[in-house]
Amino acid sequence: MKFERQFDLFNNNDINLSERNYLQDIFINKKIIKEWQEKIINHQSPIFKSGYKEVDQSSLFESNSEELNASFNPIELTPLPLSFWRWPQTIHQGPAVYFVMDKIIDSNKNIILYIGETISAGKRWKGDHDCKNYLSNYSDSLHKANISTKLSIRFWLDVPIETKERRKLEQKLIQTWLPPFNKETRGIWATPFTSQIN
Repeated sequence: MKFERQFDLFNNNDINLSERNYLQDIFINKKIIKEWQEKIINHQSPIFKSGYKEVDQSSLFESNSEELNASFNPIELTPLPLSFWRWPQTIHQGPAVYFVMDKIIDSNKNIILYIGETISAGKRWKGDHDCKNYLSNYSDSLHKANISTKLSIRFWLDVPIETKERRKLEQKLIQTWLPPFNKETRGIWATPFTSQIN
């Protein structure tokens, strides 16, 4: 597949400055980026339309919710800029599952790039995070290819407090949506903005 060689183009672990300068000059063809996005849209669009219905709230949330058949759609969560963690006041606190999304401007379609879970929604994004590097590479590549992007992060706070249960939910969501920046699914999409090194 023509994407496979792209993995190493964005290896942020290399400390050689001249190598890094070379990497910054790498250009991913607009057609390749669009084809890559389209594959993800084709998988995720039907899920956005129908909503995610495989959340077993009775066991995950240990409640007698009347909405056992309710669907969940991350598009309905409030979008925040990726720089939200720099704000002086924390918006979200406590456990969450979060979705990093992009709105493809010319098609008006959304794609989920990454799904994660955290015990502390307000702090998780402040530290080092592989996904931040992938998003930086993604944004730079789209900018160089003259493709508009509208990145956001959305927090789902109605999730289990228990870490084990929250991670189980995260894995179900990853296996459903197949976001390309999660390590479990990168190989499926031959994601050109990530490195094979974890």
